[in-house]
Amino acid sequence: MLNKKLWKKKLYSILSLDSHPGHIAAGFAVGVFISFTPFFGIHTPLAVAAAFLFRLNKLTCITGAWINTPITVLPILGLSYKLGMVMRGHPAGELPLQGGFEWHNLEKYAKPLILGSSLLGFCAAVLAYFVCYYLVVRFRARDVAQAELDEGMAEVGEELE
Repeated sequence: MLNKKLWKKKLYSILSLDSHPGHIAAGFAVGVFISFTPFFGIHTPLAVAAAFLFRLNKLTCITGAWINTPITVLPILGLSYKLGMVMRGHPAGELPLQGGFEWHNLEKYAKPLILGSSLLGFCAAVLAYFVCYYLVVRFRARDVAQAELDEGMAEVGEELE
């Protein structure tokens, strides 16, 4: 089951990173792009490699790579396949899945899958960048206001509850 406190703690740790909001958002966006690729099982190593290669924040890049969950993977995979087929000039059909999501089962559909997932991943990454940037800036503004309030209370000798 989802642990709300754990998710809040993880979100707080990302939003309070000591880095430029654009840097944090870029790492998250690259991770989101990676999460849309059909290379299941190696999203985390790909995110770590991308973080080192592009000098991005590793935590946000890995977190972004975990966005595509088992609940969302099937619809995204099907949509990627259909989009890739249309982009290649073929009729959009259903993705025939036999044997699971391992690459050797998806390999024969690689071209439309990679093409479609790249476009979907790019769109999702752009959206993720702006949402993450906004959240970091807003969190820091609220956090700075709270820090100023704490400082003001310390000057007059009052304590916050």
